[in-house]
Amino acid sequence: MGCREEKLLYTLNGLRYKACMRKILLHAVLSALSIGSLVAQSGKQAPATLDMTVVKPESVGFSSERLEHLHALMQEAVDKKYQAGIVTILARHGKVVDYRAYGERDMTSHAAMTKDTIFRDYSMTKPVTAVAMMILYEEGKWLPSDPISKYIPEFAHLKVYKSADGTGNLILTDPDHAPTMRELMTHTAGFTYGFFGDTPVDAMYRDAKVLQSANLHEMVEKLAKIPLVYQPGTQWRYSVSMDIQGYIVEKLSGQTLPEFMKQHIYDPLGMKDAGFFVAEDKRARFMTQYRSGTNGELVADANAGPNPRDYDHQPVMPSGGGGMVSTAEDYYRFASMLAKGGELDGARVLAPASVKLMSSNHLPPSLLTGEFGIGAQTMRPGFGYGYNCAVIF
Repeated sequence: MGCREEKLLYTLNGLRYKACMRKILLHAVLSALSIGSLVAQSGKQAPATLDMTVVKPESVGFSSERLEHLHALMQEAVDKKYQAGIVTILARHGKVVDYRAYGERDMTSHAAMTKDTIFRDYSMTKPVTAVAMMILYEEGKWLPSDPISKYIPEFAHLKVYKSADGTGNLILTDPDHAPTMRELMTHTAGFTYGFFGDTPVDAMYRDAKVLQSANLHEMVEKLAKIPLVYQPGTQWRYSVSMDIQGYIVEKLSGQTLPEFMKQHIYDPLGMKDAGFFVAEDKRARFMTQYRSGTNGELVADANAGPNPRDYDHQPVMPSGGGGMVSTAEDYYRFASMLAKGGELDGARVLAPASVKLMSSNHLPPSLLTGEFGIGAQTMRPGFGYGYNCAVIF
């Protein structure tokens, strides 16, 4: 796997349910070729075309014989019930060399997995939210050095958790500096998720049901009453930062997050099944959700995940951190746009300079010590974080 692929895959590591994570990881491993570009679009463009014709692997430097190892691995994962089904896309230099579906979309009805199956993208939503933010950045709507409170006044008086006294009361202090947009984009602003950590602040997230808020504004109001879990810029912690960005996208654009992404990302790139819910006429193609049972078996669970919902209507609180759905081909289109400097077959979404900014490491050496990370991904020399994506440098 190349380092560009790893940038995009990194966002998957926050998934709580192992079976779900395996399924989406395998969906993303080969559909998300690289992360690395952006460009602002103005006005409507014709949807990008993308040639999905499978070419001979040797024409772009792959071995047909050795690709059989990939096929065997995917089939083994299905046969051993590590996941119900898989869709993989493997490409190089814009040429698709392998595009396959394995297993089942639903294990009860035995509906076969198909290439047009719609998956929950979970944390693969994060890079798409980054692109939405970078479009607004190119429009001059925000700067990395701006305090977050410039766009969310409710955050003007955030406190920082310091410790707890003998009776469990929290001892709070003022932030050394106001958390910035750059820190929001890099998981270093002081927020957390609530379901990974065990600090008193994480407990407050859970008690307040931050991710189950009625809408994004209510989420922000809840967060404004909860202290930051660390001083801004001093730690890296996987967090609700991208959900907060979704709120900022809505404020700066005057559109809902799904509307903005549809107009500026999905439609130009021809991501015809991407969105935040699955329409009735597409429900038959929606992947059944599974989680790991007590004995490691796959158990159907539509409510698995940190923000359970049924995806049958547009959400009132669209999650910029994990709310999208798409097909493998949809996400391949998005990843291809990034790999090509923000443009896909004439449809420009971002400028190359914006892509470079998004995909450059923004963590200081003090956070690249191996102390911070999520799952197997550890912030360390050569492995950092850009805007909503991990960075190999």
